[in-house]
Amino acid sequence: LMEIIPAPDFPTAGIIYGINGVKEGYRTGRGKVVMRAKCHFEDIDKGARQSIIVDELPYQVNKKTLQERMAELVNEKKIEGISHIQDESDKSGMRLVIELKRGEVPEVVLNNLYKQTQLQDTFGINMVALIDGQPRLCNLKDLIEVFLQHRREVVTRRTVFTLRKSRERGHVLEGLAVALANIDDFIAIIRNAPTPPVAKAELMSRPWDSKLVREMLTRTREDGGVVNADDYRPEGLERGFGMGSDGLYRLSDTQAQEILQMRLQRLTGLEQDKIVAEYKEVMAEIEDLLDILARPSRVSTIIGDELTSLRQEFGQTKLGARRSVIEHNAQDLATEDLITPTDMVVTLSHSGYIKSQPLSEYRAQKRGGRGKQATQTKEDDWIDQLFIANTHDYLLCFSNRGRLYWLKVWEVPAGSRGSRGRPIVNMFPLQEGEKINVVLALTGEFRSFPEDHFVFMATSMGTVKKTALHEFNNPRKLGIIAVDLDEGDYLIGAALTDGKHDVMLFSDGGKAVRFDENDVRPMGRNARGVRGMMLEDGQGVIAMLVAEDEQQSVLTATQNGYGKRTGITEYTRHGRGTKGMIAIQ
Repeated sequence: LMEIIPAPDFPTAGIIYGINGVKEGYRTGRGKVVMRAKCHFEDIDKGARQSIIVDELPYQVNKKTLQERMAELVNEKKIEGISHIQDESDKSGMRLVIELKRGEVPEVVLNNLYKQTQLQDTFGINMVALIDGQPRLCNLKDLIEVFLQHRREVVTRRTVFTLRKSRERGHVLEGLAVALANIDDFIAIIRNAPTPPVAKAELMSRPWDSKLVREMLTRTREDGGVVNADDYRPEGLERGFGMGSDGLYRLSDTQAQEILQMRLQRLTGLEQDKIVAEYKEVMAEIEDLLDILARPSRVSTIIGDELTSLRQEFGQTKLGARRSVIEHNAQDLATEDLITPTDMVVTLSHSGYIKSQPLSEYRAQKRGGRGKQATQTKEDDWIDQLFIANTHDYLLCFSNRGRLYWLKVWEVPAGSRGSRGRPIVNMFPLQEGEKINVVLALTGEFRSFPEDHFVFMATSMGTVKKTALHEFNNPRKLGIIAVDLDEGDYLIGAALTDGKHDVMLFSDGGKAVRFDENDVRPMGRNARGVRGMMLEDGQGVIAMLVAEDEQQSVLTATQNGYGKRTGITEYTRHGRGTKGMIAIQ
């Protein structure tokens, strides 16, 4: 039944946004229908700006009230980006124009309007029917059964009423037909009677013969059965009136009165033919009405035909197409849907302070310029990571305990150039002694968690691990284990790769090892990893780099302030798990 009746159809059309609530209502009798206005976008000012055009509203939403609510939200600055609202509706249909400011994204503004106005509204489903005089909550199947039972009762009672009226009209026409068959005698009786009551009594006292009436009341049906004259008698007519067993007809009071009131113009040949034709038509109608009452299948057919005509009358087209469009793959509006996609500069300090700023705050300067302060830092703190990402991009935040947490760029606290930001430890449920030490931005080709890209990780004890990026595509608030660490070990680095680069590990003993990342097979999230570098006692890995090409250089610095830059080509490839070569003395 849900496939045949997928959702209600509203007279104001619009969009039915999702059918989960509809299905719940159909199953239980209670639910809700989420309705949305039908909108499209148009360019204005020669493409410099855009506007949202509302074509159809949800059912029972008042256009004027909606327009006032939009204006109120704009004035209160709860919705940004709208410059003007104008109603251009006319006889051709509805058209509410919402003009946007320059540079605004119409999808984001429309999502905000859906969230805060009646452009998205709900219609409650409460399917209660009176069954045996008692109100009862029905599911779809029960309601259809009750409705069909009600329609059968309506059609039956209507047929009975129409049959009673047709019998009464047929009875009068029978009298007129008898009068036409004996018109000369009728005229003589009426002319010779001193008063109308005497004439009526004289007409009712005699039996009359009418070939037409006799044939109509004794004819054989198409199915071979004989017509029963009683089927055409009005209710309450005494047995002494009508067609007798001798084939003669006796007029009732009603028939005699109609004959006396008949105008002379009805005695013309044309009018007589009309009376005879109407009589035959009424007799056929009575026979059809009796057939409807005798056959329940006829009642069901009538109900179906009436519903089909209703669909054609009120449907969108002559074929009775739906007015409301059903959007099956509907999702609740998340906060992210209300965020305008914007490029942001994200900074993370060494002590764990993070913030985001619009890229537009950074402007190009000529050589020799002093530049602008990007962030405020504490003493002995510095910017550890700085990258550009879109507000809708994910940040993969790895802790020293080997756990991974997810963060959207729009969730990063926005700060001014002079602010320090917010401690990143306050944004995740970190354990005691756990801190975020690596943040990877999923931008560009990494945004969709492709299966052929990887996260390469290294620990202080020289363990390395490569895991497919798509294994991290299911964000969880409590985080997940990215790498299983041994006692005393911690994560020192993580990087995004496509499986075609070399990896370099550096130890605090001045050693470095370079190997092909394909020497490490992809592993599951809970795997421990494999040896990436052999370390001497007391030493540990302090850095991991992914070499993108041979043109790059490595800057190596010591604790005492010595540093040097060395081309990657001077670091020869060694096997995974070796001690490597000297990077700096």
